Amino acid sequence: MEHTRKLKFSFLPGLVFSMVFSPVAWSQGIEKVVVTAQRRAESLQDVPVAVSAFSDEQAAKIGITEMLDIARIVPNFIGHNNAGLGTANTYSLRGLNNTESIATFDSPVGTYVDDFFIQRQNANNYSLFDIDRVEVVRGPQGTLFGRNTTGGAVRVILKDPGEEFGGFVEAGGGSYDRVNIRGSVDVPVSDTFLTKLSGYYMDDSGFVESKVTGEDNINAEKNRGVRGAFQWKVTNNITWDASITYIKNDHANLLNEEIDNDRFSGTGLTRDGMPFANILVGDKKDFGLGDEVESVHFTSDIEWETELGTVNILTSYLELDQNFLLDFFGTLGLAALAQPTGLFTIANEGEHNQISQEFKISGSTANDRLDYVAGFFYFNEDNKTDFAFYNFFALFSGRSPVEYDRIIDNGVDSWAIYAQADWQFTEQLTFTAGFRYTDEEKDFGVTDNGNPRSQSSFGNAELMALNIPLEQSTSVVTPRFAIEYRHNDDFMIYGSATRGFKSGGWNARGLGAGTLIPFSPEKIWNYEGGIRSEWFDNKFRVNLTGFYSDISDFQLPSAYTDPVTGSITFITQNFADLKVYGFEAEILTNPVENLTVFANIGILETEYKNLDPAIVLQQFQCQNGITTTGRPGSPCAQGIVNSTGGIAPPVRSPEHQIAVGAWYEFPIMANLKVVPSINVTNYGDHNISTSGQDSALLSGYTLMNSSISLMDETAGWSVTLSCKNCTDQEYYVSYLAGTRYLGDPMTWAVNVNKRF
Repeated sequence: MEHTRKLKFSFLPGLVFSMVFSPVAWSQGIEKVVVTAQRRAESLQDVPVAVSAFSDEQAAKIGITEMLDIARIVPNFIGHNNAGLGTANTYSLRGLNNTESIATFDSPVGTYVDDFFIQRQNANNYSLFDIDRVEVVRGPQGTLFGRNTTGGAVRVILKDPGEEFGGFVEAGGGSYDRVNIRGSVDVPVSDTFLTKLSGYYMDDSGFVESKVTGEDNINAEKNRGVRGAFQWKVTNNITWDASITYIKNDHANLLNEEIDNDRFSGTGLTRDGMPFANILVGDKKDFGLGDEVESVHFTSDIEWETELGTVNILTSYLELDQNFLLDFFGTLGLAALAQPTGLFTIANEGEHNQISQEFKISGSTANDRLDYVAGFFYFNEDNKTDFAFYNFFALFSGRSPVEYDRIIDNGVDSWAIYAQADWQFTEQLTFTAGFRYTDEEKDFGVTDNGNPRSQSSFGNAELMALNIPLEQSTSVVTPRFAIEYRHNDDFMIYGSATRGFKSGGWNARGLGAGTLIPFSPEKIWNYEGGIRSEWFDNKFRVNLTGFYSDISDFQLPSAYTDPVTGSITFITQNFADLKVYGFEAEILTNPVENLTVFANIGILETEYKNLDPAIVLQQFQCQNGITTTGRPGSPCAQGIVNSTGGIAPPVRSPEHQIAVGAWYEFPIMANLKVVPSINVTNYGDHNISTSGQDSALLSGYTLMNSSISLMDETAGWSVTLSCKNCTDQEYYVSYLAGTRYLGDPMTWAVNVNKRF
């Protein structure tokens, strides 16, 4: 049974009012954060874009240690692990999301490390071990950041090498035998050549035990990484920043259920077993239960100060490999049927390589009345995915359980030019105009692995015979227009219209050749207005945003019954358009000395529009009990049609998301202080299944994180005790093949940090 607890926030306005308007006599104020949401350094309050930003100091006090922590406190932003894949995060920003991780699909929320785009979501569950800040830019960013940012962009900005020798080391442990070590050291070789070395290591035993095999570490996490960086001041005008990062993360997010406060799975897979040695072909036949990602990322930024402006030459190369073997249907109710192969298993060996090259110029002219940024961007990606789908239940109908065993090769070759100018007509009024032209070519191919056990064997010839294209071309212009009125240094109002797009792709998971059909690019126009304000000598900040998004050809992955085999197949299509209305409020106050309080509120309304004719027909057949769709069984509860023939509500779009929190720096003696912190997030009712089954329509729930630190800033040390999901709330984050995936249980940790 699902348990939910709702939190009431009616006390909040009165609390904030009484704190803000009480007599004050201090000068602490709210920390200023510099962001690069417009590809140049600006104060957060000066940016006419909906952006949430957290410095490393704020992140530490709020208890942010990974990207999923950010999602809990940013308005209209939901984040959780992909079903099965603990290394991958699914982000839903303003109702736009994609749960597919296979390489023929792209996410609508772009991930960036520094200024470098990360295409695959397979390994975007970053540990924040040496950050300068994190930015979440809400709404489409098609002009300055480009393709695949229809929902927005998540940006992790890492620290540059320091000019003095120093750094930190941190060690700790926690629940489920967790061990955590991280550290960083700055080593300036000379005044002009600075270096940094950072690293982290995490290991835990996991919180899920198999009721079938007794193995109790089936979702254990082992995550480690190292980053080396340098900054070379070549001349007074030229600086070269470069880094190389290696990460290896082993973390499955297996389906599990709670019994007496413990978590159990019904899978028969084991981490050390090799159940497919005589069933599948390729290296994946030797995999055991798990999800492992290994990546190497090289970045280079050459910055040249010229009379025309600042020129940046940005180069990135990323090599990423992912191997996993996961049972997506290991429920306790089917434990009696459990097999060493699992019941609904995918084996995957993926190789993904991407390279990007960008030339950017930015600066000011006309007596600083015109700010500009322009550039050229090139991106290339090659993917090879060797994967198989094993469905044990096919044996009951006399079929082979190996539904398919194939290799998908796909890639993209894309280039773009962009420019944006901000013209200050008066001291108060600024107009922004920008555009981006993108041209991209995508290719797709299938190679059958020659597995005699595979039900579905075909290659490119069969696809072409069905008129399924193996290439897609897209050329699109994504402009941005904005007007900004600044009453004074502390109050600004703006309005904007922005276009964005997300690339099309192919249904690589289809069982037969006829289901590997393409889908079109997703496009968006977003209309937005907002207020950025600070009050009472920088002690009370209120940022308000209202928006309306019109998304055409919305891409949505949905489950259907395969018309030939009767098995579940996953189809992504442009089933409908999507309309999204929303409101966001971010309130931050320093009401009394040493106390910081925040309240972030998101309100969301989403609705499908302009349904595809196939969906309208499916509705009619469901409502009238007609089963002539070519699919076995009922047309109900498939795709976006619910069990009664209605249209399911869009997924991961809670009617509200309210996050409140505070931290207080309590001095106890000399330089010693105690810093307690708490943040609480309440989610409204929402749906986690595209077809809106009753069990996927969730009532609201509340999550709480908390910490307390003892620190001496002069001596540079701290001890922190923290917990996440402190009340051990049982809540669900995704839905797959009739099963609901639980979010993580309560965890705690103790960490000791020493800076030097």
